[in-house]
Amino acid sequence: MSSLTDSFRKNPLMWGIFIILLSTGARLWFLGTGQLNLVQDESQYWDWTRHLQLTYYSKGPLIAWIIKVGTVLFGNTEFGVRFGSLVGSTLTQIVLYWGIAKLWERPAAAVWTLIVYNSMPIFLALGILMTTDNPFILSWSGALFALYAATIPHEPNIERDSNESRGLPFVLISLFLAVGILAKYTMLGFIGLSIIYGLVLHRQGLLPRRFWTRLIKALTVGVALGFLPTLIWNIQNDFVGYRHVMQLIGVSGTKASTLIRFDRVLPFVGEQVGMATPWWLAFMMIGGYRCARTAIQKGIPHNVLGLNTRQAALLAVFFLPVWFFFFTWSFHAKTLGNWAAISYVSGVMLAGFSFEYFWTRKARFRTLILTLCILIFTVLHFQNLVPLPDHLNPTHRLKGWTDLGQQVKELEQTQFEDPSKVFVFSELYDMTAALAFYVPGQPRTYCAWIDRRMNQYDIWPGPQDKLGWDAVYVRKRFRSQPDTGVDKMFKRISAPIHIQTTFRGKPARKFTVFLCYDYTGYWPDGDKGKF
Repeated sequence: MSSLTDSFRKNPLMWGIFIILLSTGARLWFLGTGQLNLVQDESQYWDWTRHLQLTYYSKGPLIAWIIKVGTVLFGNTEFGVRFGSLVGSTLTQIVLYWGIAKLWERPAAAVWTLIVYNSMPIFLALGILMTTDNPFILSWSGALFALYAATIPHEPNIERDSNESRGLPFVLISLFLAVGILAKYTMLGFIGLSIIYGLVLHRQGLLPRRFWTRLIKALTVGVALGFLPTLIWNIQNDFVGYRHVMQLIGVSGTKASTLIRFDRVLPFVGEQVGMATPWWLAFMMIGGYRCARTAIQKGIPHNVLGLNTRQAALLAVFFLPVWFFFFTWSFHAKTLGNWAAISYVSGVMLAGFSFEYFWTRKARFRTLILTLCILIFTVLHFQNLVPLPDHLNPTHRLKGWTDLGQQVKELEQTQFEDPSKVFVFSELYDMTAALAFYVPGQPRTYCAWIDRRMNQYDIWPGPQDKLGWDAVYVRKRFRSQPDTGVDKMFKRISAPIHIQTTFRGKPARKFTVFLCYDYTGYWPDGDKGKF
């Protein structure tokens, strides 16, 4: 196995290209063979492309713009929706390799980082699913290396002060920050972390001249460009998007009323272990601790991982505070597992550097860990070829939408007098979006605001202009009756029709359908205080 380390050092570019092409090829095969229906959020983002806006209720506009490009190229198909994830994952790997191999001059560590990246479930999922985290992680990665480059002074030059910061990295910081905000508001965290990083280097006497002036300008420009579209839209829509974010994170609303709670902590930790794997999370924590010591103590040119003070400080600041902030926040409110994904950009590098050190010391279990990495990569991308029982397959709950769409269409055509005057609806945004995508013809669908928080569908017009129409109402799982209030919307509702969907001949998700006749014009408008 020592020959593997030697090969990484002698031919890092070859290995880097091989890993990027192999992983991209596996993802291309996965998407091209249709192994997985769209996750409901993907369907929602696709539905947004049919109503292009400056921003949307729960997310910035970038995700819709990217999906729109994919569907223009490949049609309104699963591959068209997910094409952006393939491109984003490939670009993120290129940024990571270039930053570590070229900017940091650690090419062998760059190869190990790519191995870690392609064996962490969170990044494997982002290479397949077209979610807001995909362009967000790419933007965060680019901004991270741009910030590091901004702390490196000019090369000595007669015509220029050699201790002055360079201008191009700050332009890139503005660009990546703006794009990241358009993808996800969490990008704003980069502002505070970049200031902390600057303060750490200032204490070490490692900042070039004019760094602070240029950084503040870059951050200001980035925020202005990224926030302008969302600000305009929120002004026009009573700031519902910002109010939604405040309630979601527990700053306002009922979630803010309880300061400390313990029922959310273990689920959050469990999600992090699942997204990062236990061993990579351990290597991140160990590497983060070592880098934090290097950043705090003076007079240490390099730590045991071979990282200088600038590099160690960057990785420590952008991993430890972020990860432990979300861990601490889970004591206050429900903290979704993917919120901590931003910490794993620096975390994946910490794991790469730590595992390189671990491997070169010929530590125990190194071969086992590498074998597990290959196994995870293989099982995820070639799951249909692996005989996993349904109850052990984490993707099982995401399948069956195509079959559901076909059955809904068949009911439209056979159970109503005039199929042209039938609309489809649900009470949940994800169901509504999936039906919009998978019912043949991809019709406009509606989401009844019944006992839930607001979503994007509530901002768009409802079906009030379809007085006297019939409808197909779909609910998740097997149900005995429609949700409260649906009876006011129609003069007659059928008995429940239970549908057991299939995916490639195997049982998939379960749904309940109600056939609704003669729409009365009533449409629930929900609780205006739930965002």
